[in-house]
Amino acid sequence: MNAPSRSSLKSITDTPTGPQAAPQAVDTTAVGEPKVAAEGVRSALRPDPQAGDGRYPVAWLRVTAPRGATPTATSTCLCGRNRSAVGRRRVLALIADHTAHRDTCPLRTPQEGRAAA
Repeated sequence: MNAPSRSSLKSITDTPTGPQAAPQAVDTTAVGEPKVAAEGVRSALRPDPQAGDGRYPVAWLRVTAPRGATPTATSTCLCGRNRSAVGRRRVLALIADHTAHRDTCPLRTPQEGRAAA
C-alpha cells in the first residue's frame, strides 16, 4: 500500500525553528509621563461627576401593588429597622410609620445633640 499523497488544495506552511521576538512599539512613553490628546489641546482635570453632595440613602420603602393583587410593602433602614406589611390598610400604616421614622432614626438625628436640647 502506498502512502496517501498530499492534496494540492491545501497549503502547508513552515513552522519556525526557534523562538521569535515580538515586535516592539516604535513610539512609547515613559512610565509616569502624562498622556496628552494632541499637541495644542488643553488637558485639565475635572471634578469627579460621581462625587455627591455628602448625602447617601439611609432608609428604603418598597411598595408593590400589582393590579388585582394584594399590595405589599417593606421598610428597611441602616439602623436595623426592618418591617413589612401585607394588605392595603397595613401598607398605608407602614408608609406613615416609615415617614415618622425619619424623625426618630438615630442615623439621621445624632443623639448627642438631642440630649443638650
